Order: sequence, then structure tokens, then C-alpha cells
Amino acid sequence: MNVAVVMGGYSGESVISLRSGQLILNNLDKNKYQTFEIHILLNEWYCLIDAVKYPINKADFTFTKDNQVIKFDVISNTIHGTPGEDGHMQAYWELLDIPYTGCNFYQSALTFNKRDTLSVLSKFDIPKAQSIYLSKGDAIDGKQVADQLGIPFFVKPNQSGSSLGVSMVSTLDDFQKALDFAFAEDNDILIESYLNGREVSVGVMNYKGETKVMGITEILSQNSFFDYEAKYLGKSEEVTPANLSEQLKNSVEETAKKVYEALGMSGFSRTDFIIMNDVPHFIEINTNPGLSPQSIFPQQAAHAKMEMSDLLDNEIELALKRKLIWKK
Repeated sequence: MNVAVVMGGYSGESVISLRSGQLILNNLDKNKYQTFEIHILLNEWYCLIDAVKYPINKADFTFTKDNQVIKFDVISNTIHGTPGEDGHMQAYWELLDIPYTGCNFYQSALTFNKRDTLSVLSKFDIPKAQSIYLSKGDAIDGKQVADQLGIPFFVKPNQSGSSLGVSMVSTLDDFQKALDFAFAEDNDILIESYLNGREVSVGVMNYKGETKVMGITEILSQNSFFDYEAKYLGKSEEVTPANLSEQLKNSVEETAKKVYEALGMSGFSRTDFIIMNDVPHFIEINTNPGLSPQSIFPQQAAHAKMEMSDLLDNEIELALKRKLIWKK
């Protein structure tokens, strides 16, 4: 079976995606799959074989090597950010009738949009922060924001990942800088109240037909919050499993499952919560979580004594089953 391991993307998360792609390439069973390293970058799409780039034909997502056209049976998608986590590539692959891992194009677009995700989850009584939604050019008064949300508060792009463009505002003198930082990533932003509690990240996936919690990791950031530096530059401690009471652990797991199912998820995911007053408050869901060796999801899989090769087999099986549903 020809498996395209697709990585890269058009955002600042592309570097992280390339690391995730390598972990997938290293863990797919070579006895079952012929794997191909596919880079989707802003200026070029190509298959990399022995340091040689073979351009991808965008008309049918194939490439040609030695006068032979190589087609893919399934795609393992590990692009973080646009265009592989926001539904664009998923819709394109679906039009080409090529099965792919992860959730479908609608769920991808929905969950990449923080405002829309919060709107859907509000119907399911999922606790969350108070928020204000703004578009570039809207008038905004910092004092009104502080009066409504309190200080400190967070400013974040509506559509972005890896904490890119996110700031915590502790004084209104920093408000404009935070707005500029967020608007550099997206034309729409969220301003959210500060939740004072413990941060946890929960890996959830559809495993053999059931919603399974992989594990709960507590984030102990050296910075004021779990920003890009804390996530990827060693400025945090990640404790797996989180040291929670049995009652609190069950509450977090059940809430994470509820979020996953309410949003119609499939495949790997990582959901972040702040536990405040023993209640897990939803922050965001990541439908293409990082899979580099230091990323949280692989840590949780290792603790659960689950082999990545088995989890990837499961992902490919789900992708192929979804294609059968398309046919109907």
C-alpha cells in the first residue's frame, strides 16, 4: 500500500510539522506500507526521495519517477496549521477520492476556528473562559475589555496553532502590542478571560471504534503561560500522567471525550483544559497534534504502552473505512 506522509504547510508551524512527519515515517510498518515523504510548502509541493525532489502534480496528487506515475492509496496527514489542519487539503483530497487520516474537511475547518468551536461547544455545557471576538479594524476599548473580562486576559488569533500570536495582557499598557501580535497571524482574534488553575492536555482518539483517552499531561510552564517557547524550546515541564485525584481524573477524561464526540472528531487529537475549582475548562482542541519525539501525544502513547505503529495502523484503517462511506 502506497502511503503519502504529508508534512509542512504554509504557516509558522511548518517546522514542527516536518518533525512530526519524520516520526510517522519512522513508525509506519515497512512490511505493510511503501512510504513516501511529501512536502507541502507555500512555493512547492514535492516528494523527497534520496534528497531528490519530485514535483507533485496538483491535478491528481501524483508524482512521476523514472517515467512511472506514482499514485497513493492513502494519505497520512501531519500538516500543522494551514492548509492541512483547516480543511483545505482534506476537501481537495476528498474531491480526488483519496482517503486521508484525521478528521474530515468540515471538522477540520470547524476546530481550526476557535470562535466557531466555542459556539458549538456552548450547546453541550462545556465550561470555558469568557470571550470577546474582534475583526481587524473593529473599534476596541481596553478599559471596557478589562471591566468585562478582568485582568490579566489573553489575546489570541482566531485561527492559529502552537500558541503563535498569543499574549497574556497583565497591564493595559501592553494591550495594543498584544493586538498587533495577534493580528499579524490572523484578521480575527479572540480576547479571553484568564482562568487561574492547572493546565492539562488530553490525548483522545478513535481507537478500534471507541473514543479512547490516551492520557492526561499536566503542563508546568516556566513562562507566564504555555506559549511557543514553553512548548518547543524547553521552557516547560510536562508531567505524564498528571497527578490528579481519581475523581478529578475521571472528570477530565469524561469532559475530553464529550468534547471529542460533540465536535464529531476522528483520529488523533489533543485537547487543552484549565482545571479551575476542580472543573476542567476547555481551552482548545488540536486535530493534528504534534508528533515529534518531545510532543505530548507520543509521550502519552508511550505511557499507555501503546505502539505508535499500532496507532498509525488504526488511523489508516479509519481512513480507508471513511472512503467506503464516501462510495455510498
